[in-house]
Amino acid sequence: MTLGVPNLTTALQGPLLHLEEHLLENQMKVEAWLREQWLETPAPFYASVDLRNAGFKLAPVDTNLFSAGFNNLNPAFMPLCIQAVQSAVERVCPKAKKVLIVAENHTRNLFYLESLEVFRGIFEQAGIQARIGSLRDDLSEPMSVELPSGKTCLLEPLTRVGDRVALGDYSPCLVLLNNDLSGGRPEILENLEQQVTPPLSAGWSNRKKSDHFTHYQTVAEEFAKQIDIDPWLVSPLSLQCGEVNFKERLGLECLSGNVSELLGMIQAKYDQYGIDKEPFVVVKSDTGTYGMGIMMVKSAEEIENLNRKQRNKMSSSKEGLEVENVLIQEGVYTFETIGEDNAVAEPVIYMIDHFVVGGFYRVHTGRDENENLNAPGMHFEPLAFAQPCNTPDKQGEPDAEPNRFYAYGVIARLALLAAAREIADIKA
Repeated sequence: MTLGVPNLTTALQGPLLHLEEHLLENQMKVEAWLREQWLETPAPFYASVDLRNAGFKLAPVDTNLFSAGFNNLNPAFMPLCIQAVQSAVERVCPKAKKVLIVAENHTRNLFYLESLEVFRGIFEQAGIQARIGSLRDDLSEPMSVELPSGKTCLLEPLTRVGDRVALGDYSPCLVLLNNDLSGGRPEILENLEQQVTPPLSAGWSNRKKSDHFTHYQTVAEEFAKQIDIDPWLVSPLSLQCGEVNFKERLGLECLSGNVSELLGMIQAKYDQYGIDKEPFVVVKSDTGTYGMGIMMVKSAEEIENLNRKQRNKMSSSKEGLEVENVLIQEGVYTFETIGEDNAVAEPVIYMIDHFVVGGFYRVHTGRDENENLNAPGMHFEPLAFAQPCNTPDKQGEPDAEPNRFYAYGVIARLALLAAAREIADIKA
């Protein structure tokens, strides 16, 4: 199912219209600046970015370098995906004829397998053979899984021969990670002679969200100078707090102080723009959480008064890892809603190489405008974008459908650029 832009259920649209107008008026400058950035720092092979649209600001809240959800994209955009994959492969491994996609370990999730199979199919349509490998200890022979779409996903155990990994006699030129390595860097993937992308160093065993958003803040400030806007309109404020142990209540005083400070910073911006909303912050694990280890907070007292159940919930993330460092981030409201039920909608933008190839709305009827829409056990309906994100209409209104999608694409590419710089720093 596809959809145009949702309704913006807020009167606080002035700053966003100002942003969208600036993007349209400065489109050539925006695109030229981005092209220069990609020459300096090549984009990751692929990524997806969660955005929040508050009407008064449009900002990323998460950047995923190991994207799933390709099955949620509009099939009409597959030509964009195919061309982008060809471009990415030519840049990363020009002579590649075979690709091995390394899957996540939670491969019993049929929706995830649907995404893997769509992703694999994009490579096949691009003229590149692709197969899916698994790191699961309990997988000793190929396993075919029938999917709800009617497709079949073939998972094969990964083996290593010398300095190469393979699936039986299938020896790929390029190893593409679709596993975020939350549980650590697998020894089987270390020191390969094959090209591995994203690099192992970009996994959550190395990466921190605070580093990413530090890079993003710099990118946002550089970009804002190009089109003469306040960088706050496209960037969430954030602080970082280390050495937190929720179970033992260690470090909560530091966390409470940072929450109070950030709420004050947000309130100052709300006052500047005449925004009559209550500020809130998002406290989340500083490493990949898969929607886990996240809480919304409107006062420092909420941190001080966490009960045991809340502290236990915050203390663990994906792969059962303990949360030790947290990111305190400005909460961005989402005032985009869909349907008679006014279901909350959050855009998710997909990119391959430095090209925006589509996106979808994460739609949730059971969540509020200030809640996390990507949480374990939560049901959401993906609604694919009806139009691509690279065809603005300068004759239309700033918030017309193609222009809203274009704005999404620009902000998502800023997050992609931040990720590119982050990876370059990690590899340096």
